[in-house]
Amino acid sequence: MRTITIALTKGRLAKKTLQLFDQIGIRAEGSTDDSTRKLIFENEDLAVRFFMAKGPDVPTYVAYGAADMGIVGRDTILEENRHLYEVLDLGYGKCRMCICGPESARKYLDSGEQIRVATKYPRIAKDYFLNRKHQTVEIVKLNGSIELAPIVGLSEVICDIVETGSTLRENGLQVLEEVCPISARVVVNQVSMKMENERISEIIRQLKEALENENN
Repeated sequence: MRTITIALTKGRLAKKTLQLFDQIGIRAEGSTDDSTRKLIFENEDLAVRFFMAKGPDVPTYVAYGAADMGIVGRDTILEENRHLYEVLDLGYGKCRMCICGPESARKYLDSGEQIRVATKYPRIAKDYFLNRKHQTVEIVKLNGSIELAPIVGLSEVICDIVETGSTLRENGLQVLEEVCPISARVVVNQVSMKMENERISEIIRQLKEALENENN
């Protein structure tokens, strides 16, 4: 039997996902050990293998067939824009992709004039402003502390993930518009879905059932 390979996003998402797989009887020795430096965990009896990867790399591994399935945030799926199937919303890792800035920046969004938008997510930001708001913007790609950009005058607004909003408030910023809700999703390689349809579909069904039982 061919091994099904599942790519997990390192960190909190992987931990929650491994707990969920454990509930449906799919576990790999050592995968829940927080002190381990291993990246690959295998259950030979069930022919299932997990490996840990950085979030932005998970869609790449799945799209190219190095992984049959992956668990990753919807923000990463949208930003990476790979050819794969998004098959299940796991409902955890919830947050929102938002346009944020000082209250004074709201007028730029309402008037539709050209502005600068700082973001770690240039594809999402560009799609939102171009295709949904029909507003011309200059996208400024940053890698960290996005909140700094409007404070020091690099941009009028930012496009970023918001969980509680406390970092925004501490820096005098607020949510001005919501782009989309974000949560952990299951993605599947297009070829794997055809070749291993029965096994992958069964895993998805069991995950769905476990989530429903959790929520009841």
